[in-house]
Amino acid sequence: MTTIVHDPSRAVPRRTPTAVVGAVAVAWIAALVSWATGAATRVNHDGLIHSGLPLWAAGLIFLFSWQVMIAAMMLPSSVPLIRLYVTVSAAAPRARASLAAFLAGYAAVWGAFGLGAFLADTRLHRFVDGHPWLAARPQLIVGSTLLVAGLFQFSKLKDACLQQCRNPGAYLMPRYRRGPAAGFGLGRGHGLFCLGCCWALMLLMFAVGMTSLLWMAAAGALMFYEKVGAHGRRVADIAGVALLAAGGITLAVPVLT
Repeated sequence: MTTIVHDPSRAVPRRTPTAVVGAVAVAWIAALVSWATGAATRVNHDGLIHSGLPLWAAGLIFLFSWQVMIAAMMLPSSVPLIRLYVTVSAAAPRARASLAAFLAGYAAVWGAFGLGAFLADTRLHRFVDGHPWLAARPQLIVGSTLLVAGLFQFSKLKDACLQQCRNPGAYLMPRYRRGPAAGFGLGRGHGLFCLGCCWALMLLMFAVGMTSLLWMAAAGALMFYEKVGAHGRRVADIAGVALLAAGGITLAVPVLT
């Protein structure tokens, strides 16, 4: 097994791999087109749950649309580590296959989370549909999800995972091994740290709806800056306060009115 013997943080290439840039661009174009044509409502989790399709078919369609959304929202924040991985693996055999495996490992983590959230949301819809009082008060679920996301912004787990995402060299240097299998493991590990700091914000996609381009853009920009911005920790705290306030208002306004 070949390990890194130099500091890879000093060798970040100037350009992002074309495949990654293309994936992000195609994902955003697909999101815009699906929103403009109304197709987004048919592949949204709510639409799929009530579509009458078998659960396995609805799950596959959802998983595809979810991965497109992950490419649009999450992949940009992983660019520093991807650049670093491309640099240190450039001289290794099967470098392109290793990069593909790295990205596949990352996608696998988010795919598993998305599919699990979809199945849980399916059960939640069935529960709500069976309780008219709760069905008449959708703000309870939205407000509660906002509060959970806001509280998680201040958690030690989020901070620990963000530290790994903010320091690609420190993450990669002790873990790098050559080959596609090792690349998949590295991508999976990075995906787990990424999931650890962003799962609550992504869970809001189920509360506000995956068809919301405004939320996609806002959440994507927030998660990007949390990881790569000079004041990422401060911005994360500000976002936490804003989410808590939004959750409180969402829960309180219907009661007050």
